[in-house]
Amino acid sequence: MISILRILTVSFAALALVAIDTPTQAQGKGKEEHKEHGKGGQKEKKAKHHNGKSLAGDKIKRNGKHKFHEHGKHSAFVNVSNGKIAGVEVTHAEKGKVPVKKYKTNKKMADASAGGLQRASFVLVQAQSLGTTWIGYAYIDDYGDEIIYWFEYEMILDGDTGAVEYVPVYG
Repeated sequence: MISILRILTVSFAALALVAIDTPTQAQGKGKEEHKEHGKGGQKEKKAKHHNGKSLAGDKIKRNGKHKFHEHGKHSAFVNVSNGKIAGVEVTHAEKGKVPVKKYKTNKKMADASAGGLQRASFVLVQAQSLGTTWIGYAYIDDYGDEIIYWFEYEMILDGDTGAVEYVPVYG
């Protein structure tokens, strides 16, 4: 009787393990697709940070509208007035002007030494200048990613006007 009880217990435990494992095996091909698109079948959106100062370079010394970056079919232009940035405009090759959002933060989001891209979580505390405010101009590209150009507050003609606090969202 005890041996039958042991066999039944072991059999039941093995059957339970197989039943629990089956749904994960049944996902197959769709499993990778789900990871790529995140929750709800949509692609996860990312923020791509660029150092606007290094991209604009010497263009900041001449008044006018200057092209300083291209991203796919998007072209970014900086408007300079008396050595200060009056704004950033982005145009799409087929759709025309793209809406640009203005952010502000006290964290250095982009670093020229890192190729212009760096997440805030990877910035060393010593690398941040204390008390500096950063102004970012952002737009959404064709893939749903947010492209942000960061400038020091002192480079902006009117830094606070229209700027909202930047809160990074990482998935």
